[in-house]
Amino acid sequence: MHVTNAEIAAGFNEIADLLDIEGANPFRIRAYRNAARTILSHPKSMAALVEEGFDLTELPGIGEDLAAKITEMVRSGSLHFLEELKQEVSPALEELLHIPGLGPKRVHQLHESLHVGTAGELKKALENGKLEALRGFGPKLVGAISKALEKSVQEEPRVRLYDALPVAEALVAELRKAKGVTAIEVAGSIRRRRETVKDIDIVAACTAQSDLMQRFVALQNVKKVVMRGTTRSSVILSNNLHVDLRVVPEHAFGSALHHFTGSKAHHIALRKIAAVSGMKINEYGIFRGERRIGGEREKDIYKVLGMEYIAPELRENRGEIEQASRHALPRLVEPGDIKGDLHLHTTGSDGKNSIREMALAAREKGYEYIAVTDHTKHLRIAHGLDEKGLLRQMEEIDALNGELEGITILKSAEVDILPDGSLDLGDDVLRRLDLAVCAVHSGMHLGRDAQTARILRAMEHPCFTILAHPTGRREDEHVRAVGG
Repeated sequence: MHVTNAEIAAGFNEIADLLDIEGANPFRIRAYRNAARTILSHPKSMAALVEEGFDLTELPGIGEDLAAKITEMVRSGSLHFLEELKQEVSPALEELLHIPGLGPKRVHQLHESLHVGTAGELKKALENGKLEALRGFGPKLVGAISKALEKSVQEEPRVRLYDALPVAEALVAELRKAKGVTAIEVAGSIRRRRETVKDIDIVAACTAQSDLMQRFVALQNVKKVVMRGTTRSSVILSNNLHVDLRVVPEHAFGSALHHFTGSKAHHIALRKIAAVSGMKINEYGIFRGERRIGGEREKDIYKVLGMEYIAPELRENRGEIEQASRHALPRLVEPGDIKGDLHLHTTGSDGKNSIREMALAAREKGYEYIAVTDHTKHLRIAHGLDEKGLLRQMEEIDALNGELEGITILKSAEVDILPDGSLDLGDDVLRRLDLAVCAVHSGMHLGRDAQTARILRAMEHPCFTILAHPTGRREDEHVRAVGG
């Protein structure tokens, strides 16, 4: 199975983290991070490019050394340089990166100043009040570290759907090639499209002569075989993802796929309804008494209960069963329903492509419109635009709208909401925008009431259109990047 772009990017990001912990040259570190972003955002897989003989150095930020490392990962599934770095940097030290607020530089600082190399040593330094003496370790950060150390004992790490989904899809595509496979699908929380997942669940049906299990445990990126059987096997991949493969008879594939997709709350509610009608539903099928009445297809379960089919994304027992019983389920949004995008960054601030390139790509996707929403001046780290820069961009948009057919480019900006609730642009410029996407990027220390008042004041501005990322949520401390 070829490694995915997400896995290669994760490898490069891990190299950058380890180099950062070692205090390596910042330009070298940045090169790996930029390369990871290029790989992750590329529409085509690096594996396909390598197979085609494409010159990887033509990709932005990819020189000969990084191109060779990409090729090595594609062909071998691993990277010698990364393994060397792992030998130099303690695994326990790398684990500290999963604690919120502890990026590589702070981990390096802790190691150099306090000789902290494990979570246990960090906890001891915390209890002895040594963290507060370090530059940059204020009360809020120290409190967050303390809280995270307490929670890490109780909670299992989870993986973002964005990282796990391509790995799961690549696994299924490879396993589908096995002899005698008649059906195979990703199940579990990935199939329900939960934001984070603990592992990958795969359900398959195959003939008795199938070599599916042998193929599964022998995959190139399997690091450890946890268990191997005829109906269930479990492995841990090189990116530390746990994968369960279950094999069922063809006549039970639908009910098994339903069972292992979940959620538990959805299943319990369905089984209670089935029991009232004298039926039983489990992973082996649908039963009336001892007689099996279905299970080949997932849709059979809802049909025998008098319901319309419930899509996996809705199976959380949050009212979907009642709606399905009334045949009143909402229609889920499909990719073809999307007509445009109102939040895009270009090279005007921290994006990778020009306005023209973004507009042409959007038109190719079938979009009717896009809004260019580059950051404004307050967000200096993202090279935010000031009023003059934004006015120049508006002129460029006017010219492109006059030139390009089939796509409309709207004038906008991701306008900072300042701590006092005012907006980061003058009203004369704001009034010239088609819409204003407004966001909080600073002053996160403000309390609940102050933050609420801040946003409400911003929303009262007559030019305010959309509140961007309203929760201000960052990646949870228990969500780990694949490979990291």
